[in-house]
Formats: sequence, C-alpha cells, structure tokens
Amino acid sequence: MKADQDLATWLPPAAGHRCQYVTDWIADKNRWALSTDTVERDALAGQLGQCSNTPITIALAR
Repeated sequence: MKADQDLATWLPPAAGHRCQYVTDWIADKNRWALSTDTVERDALAGQLGQCSNTPITIALAR
C-alpha cells in the first residue's frame, strides 16, 4: 500500500508506469521546493537509470 511512503520505499507495481511516476515525483519536488534525503535521491537515480532517454514534459501550475 502506498499510503505516505516516498520513492525509496514504494514504486508502482507495474514497471511500465515507474518512469512517469518518478518524473512526476521530481516535478512535484521541484515545484514545491521540497527537500530530498540521500536515500530518496539514490532511489530516484537508480530508477531513472532504468528509464529511456525520452524527453518528458512538465506542466507548470499557473
């Protein structure tokens, strides 16, 4: 169950959705200027290393 877990402890079960989830996570962290600890940063880097180099689009809130 996702509940309030961060990326270091939970990813979508379907591997095909993980890259989008991770990029959305990063966009939200940037948008709200949220901090990232070392464990979370390492999890992000590990997951992004499994994603293709497909450009992503981040919709900015207005």
